[in-house]
Amino acid sequence: MNRRRFIRVAGGGVVLAASTGVVTGCSSAPPPEAVAAWQGPGSEPDLRRWVLAHAILAPHSHNLQSWLIDLKTPGEIVLRCDLTRLLPETDPLSRQIMMSHGTFLELLDIAARERGQRAEITLFPQGAFAPDKVDQRPVAHVRLVADASVRSDPLFAQILRRRTNRSAYDPARPVSAAAWQAMAQAAAGDGLGFGFVGADSGGAGPLPSPLGAPSGGSERSERGGQPSAAVLARHRAIANEAWRIELTTPRTVLESLNVMRVGAAEVAKHRDGLTMMDPSVVWLTRLGLFDRSKAPAPDSYATTSQLKEFAAKLESTPGFLWIVSDGNGRETQVRAGRAYARVQLAATAHGVAMQPLSQALQEYPEQAGPYADIHRLLGARTPAQTVQMWARVGHAPEVPPAPRRGLAAQLSA
Repeated sequence: MNRRRFIRVAGGGVVLAASTGVVTGCSSAPPPEAVAAWQGPGSEPDLRRWVLAHAILAPHSHNLQSWLIDLKTPGEIVLRCDLTRLLPETDPLSRQIMMSHGTFLELLDIAARERGQRAEITLFPQGAFAPDKVDQRPVAHVRLVADASVRSDPLFAQILRRRTNRSAYDPARPVSAAAWQAMAQAAAGDGLGFGFVGADSGGAGPLPSPLGAPSGGSERSERGGQPSAAVLARHRAIANEAWRIELTTPRTVLESLNVMRVGAAEVAKHRDGLTMMDPSVVWLTRLGLFDRSKAPAPDSYATTSQLKEFAAKLESTPGFLWIVSDGNGRETQVRAGRAYARVQLAATAHGVAMQPLSQALQEYPEQAGPYADIHRLLGARTPAQTVQMWARVGHAPEVPPAPRRGLAAQLSA
């Protein structure tokens, strides 16, 4: 029996054994210390730390948490990018990293409002980064100012509940028109276009935006304005192809494998990256059969099974949303991240699950085809407009929160 065949059989056997309770020492839940930050800051007396304890729960690409926080000056917060936590292969221009700094700043702003504070945020106070790289200069300078006119944001209540849900969704339960409307309203106000397509949503996006794009006309069926099955199929096809490319391009799949934390011990140690708690994978890792230093072959079971699983999840997805910007400068990327954070919080309030589909939006050469396809499908006119976010949306059982390193780990010395 060759090695590939053995892994296929062993993997299937472990999944079966896990379901019958035979495997011991393996749990699918992350260790408590890795998710302790999701309990919130409690009665933390320091205002800045209380606010930041919420900000570090923001979504981040690959869950890298590349936020570097400077509290040296009293009453001020300086946010920099941790240059050791980038994605040079899948995010070579650090666009997604900048969006992830935007999600951080949005949760910071919402948390500040909860304490009657106005967050005065100055982006790139020493100048914006170049289009192709980031550096040590600050992403943002923040002052918290007491302001009696500041009102609490209803989305604050969703910060500790927010999750990125990569499960299969319920195909028989579409996203309601009220939920779509709430997400659209959450995205409004930053000069960004918001669009969506989903069954029983009253039609397809976009809703009115300052951009007037992307055009949603081609996304309606001829009967009743409902999105056709063909349109949803196009979204799924592009996402599937982009995922195939990422999984079969050695350097990009290795980038993900390098930040994959397998099992409770690794998750507790790192508290970042991509969490893998599947008992079968943990078991294979213990046996030395899951080698994360080499990219799996395109026809390997490790690759083909992931492609099949992802295709099934897409097939279960009843809706997709997107955020489009006019231009693609660094401040625009940060604003897009802030908008996405609000959209996901609004979705959480309506019990809606969400998972970004980042692969087709990435700027490395192998993704040029899907990148062009999704921009064309959504009516974004490149290079003037950029699809900053594309996500699958639906309903699914709740999932555990992603690990977090905690505030202390992200404070600069």
